[in-house]
Amino acid sequence: MADESRDRVYIRDLAVRCIIGVYPEERRDVQDLVLNIAMHANLAEAGKSDAIEDTVDYKTVKKRVLAAVEKSEFRLIEALAERIASVVLESPRVNRVDVTIDKPGALRFARSVAVRISRGRPEPS
Repeated sequence: MADESRDRVYIRDLAVRCIIGVYPEERRDVQDLVLNIAMHANLAEAGKSDAIEDTVDYKTVKKRVLAAVEKSEFRLIEALAERIASVVLESPRVNRVDVTIDKPGALRFARSVAVRISRGRPEPS
């Protein structure tokens, strides 16, 4: 029997640009970020039906994430990660999301600085 709790849909290495940073020189121009998103969802039904309605529509998720990121002006990548997680969790089939944001060139001598968060759908009251 398959373990659907391990099912994931990934968006890997999504390049985005936005205003991000604490210091004035960081806020003058848009900066490049790289997003990796893992969406936890039960994919068993989609595997049987072969129907887009039974899975996570990753193209729609990507469009929503891009729209949210491109108009954002957060100071911290942690705050941006929270916003991205909330956007992804608007997709009804996503139960949990892992968001990793890389900020290339943030530190001298380091390829990037990254933040990773994992958020789930709120428990019903």
